[in-house]
Amino acid sequence: MDFAEQVKGAVDIVSVVGEHVHLRKAGPSSYKGLCPFHNEKTPSFNVNLTHQRYKCFGCGAGGDVFDFVMQIEGLSFYEALKALAERNGIPMPKQSRFADEDSKLRGVIYEIHEIAQEHFRANLQSPAGETARAYLAKRGLARETIEQFGLGYSAASGRALQRLLEQRNFPAALMEQSGLVGKRDDGSVYDRFRNRLMFPIHDRNGKIIGYGGRALAAEDNPKYLNSPETPIYKKSTVLYNLHRAKETMRKEDRVILVEGYMDAIGVSAAGFAPVVASCGTALTPQQVQLIKQHTPRIVVNFDPDTAGANAAEKSINMLLESGMEVRILELDGDLDPDEYCRDRGSAAYAQRLEHAQGYFHWLADRARTKYDIRTTEGQVSVLKFLMPAVQRISDRMERMVVAGELAGYIGVDRGIVFESFKKAVADRQEARFVRPRVVLRHDERMLLNGLLRDPEAADAILRELRSLETIATLPTRHIFQAIFAIHESGGRVAFDAVHGRLEEPDQELLAQAVLAEDSEFSQEEVDAALASMRRSESERRRGDMKRRIKELERAGDWQEAIRMAEELHRLERNARERS
Repeated sequence: MDFAEQVKGAVDIVSVVGEHVHLRKAGPSSYKGLCPFHNEKTPSFNVNLTHQRYKCFGCGAGGDVFDFVMQIEGLSFYEALKALAERNGIPMPKQSRFADEDSKLRGVIYEIHEIAQEHFRANLQSPAGETARAYLAKRGLARETIEQFGLGYSAASGRALQRLLEQRNFPAALMEQSGLVGKRDDGSVYDRFRNRLMFPIHDRNGKIIGYGGRALAAEDNPKYLNSPETPIYKKSTVLYNLHRAKETMRKEDRVILVEGYMDAIGVSAAGFAPVVASCGTALTPQQVQLIKQHTPRIVVNFDPDTAGANAAEKSINMLLESGMEVRILELDGDLDPDEYCRDRGSAAYAQRLEHAQGYFHWLADRARTKYDIRTTEGQVSVLKFLMPAVQRISDRMERMVVAGELAGYIGVDRGIVFESFKKAVADRQEARFVRPRVVLRHDERMLLNGLLRDPEAADAILRELRSLETIATLPTRHIFQAIFAIHESGGRVAFDAVHGRLEEPDQELLAQAVLAEDSEFSQEEVDAALASMRRSESERRRGDMKRRIKELERAGDWQEAIRMAEELHRLERNARERS
């Protein structure tokens, strides 16, 4: 057996997808959830256990377990194969034909980051790391926390890591592609991170893909320096600490979003595990999708300064548009989350977390500081300020309740607010592409499911279907033709084999027929579908004969017309007797 098929056969796609998507059982062999690849409020993402396939009928994403891992984690086929094999205890072949140049490059960059991690951690414990250790002690980080988060120190010399990589025989070009080594105009190379406290950044599976470095000298700028984008690191698609937080996020069904590395570490060390931070960027739609894969409930706990409040304000609209349930955690004393946990303690933070206010009231308080609601101009400004957030609430009932609260807040008639709200919604509605759905007959859909569910029992059905000219008139005719061809060649009639022979429009039809909803049918139902197809064949044949008889009558060939009419009468009598 092909190694990829061996891995696919050993892996349960429902379990793999379930690590990233909240799935609910929709039938004996099907599951549904919100698509992780596009923003949706009504589940259109289906996973079929029988065929080990997934399909989103909203954005069109679909495939097998390898396709899902490649798409969700941004991996090549070889990396997805290797990851699934390792997670399921299946040893990889020593000589693999699957590796490609891109996968090899990424593999080398991962290796460079592991070497860098050992180097930075050793530096932190060396005499040169005294300043970094003193900074961590000042921030109250225990040794266990430092170890847990893999913190390290980059030497001030400027070439220590580069020399180490040279000793390991890494070419300068590969060092530069890793993002850990920079290149000057004169061609010389240097360590990108110098005299900085180092925070390793991991992907969702725990592999180190980049670093954030905090300056330890006042004159060093910027204060935080992050890895550039590389073949393994795209900062807009990464959340700091997600690999540690994701299980607790799902278990507690909530996440705490903070701004920086130290905030994530401090809040986590205080006992609040489901905490993540963006990696030196404003929150992005991709990061929101990452969060939503694990929980729809988020508590935003940004720094209390103006920049933090502005960032929270921008994030709220994006989160609401994605259907997230948003609360805002404000901390007193102008303390950021890390400082608050350290100075006030875990119990105080837990109490604040428990009473985190709804986003609307937080935004309303923001509006109060910006505009004078005693004036008409101020009321209009508040309405304009708050309306976008109201519009982005996914639940209609909640939208109307909040719109009513908005009217009460600014002291105007509810009818005016509701009218403004309806107009704003109408103005911002965009024409959406609706994927056309071909209407399939119940019997053709049932026959396809029966053939693909039990290929060994399909021989008799296939022999009869081949003789039915009605098959050539169906929207799924190319699918049936692919099944006939596979069967004639002695191959196994399975979903993947059929899917691989089809063009994209017919692949969509196959997914619609087999994956759109639960496909558990009894043999009696499949037999009934075959009988229905026989009746269609008989009706089609009788219709053809009636048209032919009229043509013969117009041509004056009465003898042939009478003969065919007698044959038609006999067919209709037989059809009545069978019914």
